[in-house]
Amino acid sequence: MTDTTHTQNQTDAPAVAKTDTEWREQLSPEQYEVLRHKATERPFTGKYVDEKRDGTYRCAGCGAELFSSDTKFDSGTGWPSFTEPANRANVKLDADYSYGMHRIEVTCAACGGHLGHVFSDGPGATNERYCINSCSLSLDESQDGESA
Repeated sequence: MTDTTHTQNQTDAPAVAKTDTEWREQLSPEQYEVLRHKATERPFTGKYVDEKRDGTYRCAGCGAELFSSDTKFDSGTGWPSFTEPANRANVKLDADYSYGMHRIEVTCAACGGHLGHVFSDGPGATNERYCINSCSLSLDESQDGESA
């Protein structure tokens, strides 16, 4: 990973556009703060931290396919972690210099919702660890990952 915005970003603007009022009506208060204002849920409190069921993790804001349970692993960090997105075009990666540090922010390419961050200390060939807030996700347990 480099300090620049990653080349797999496929969009310039989110495809899902809603007003602030519409987001507040659709999302729980915690989801709203994380997805729309880049907050972070407390470690080890999210519902998917210890999740073992098979399925597709979708954006809680718009339903876009983000991660497969096949790439989920226990990183010990307190947040659900994945080695790679289900489809790199569905996530946008940008440099984040908040809080006096450099990280790579992960957002949903479809709605712009904040998901978490990706770090270069993961297992596998890419060494990537996508550290994602549980409340930014919904687990679709259908057989083929398609919405019912």
